[in-house]
Amino acid sequence: MADDKVKGPASYFPAIEARYGCPIAEWKALLSARPPARHMEHVAWLKTEHGMGHGHANALVADWLARREN
Repeated sequence: MADDKVKGPASYFPAIEARYGCPIAEWKALLSARPPARHMEHVAWLKTEHGMGHGHANALVADWLARREN
């Protein structure tokens, strides 16, 4: 039997969408529109500008950066 449970940063996505009211694609588009920056600079921006919690911001940025590098 395969383990279909979502793991890693994407496991936070349903909670992020529910709590902040935007689909993940919209958050990633906002990140893509930003100038290049370090991981934690993007996290800090999500926290200060959008009121996102640290864990949610960190997971979103980690997934976004990983998919951009592939």
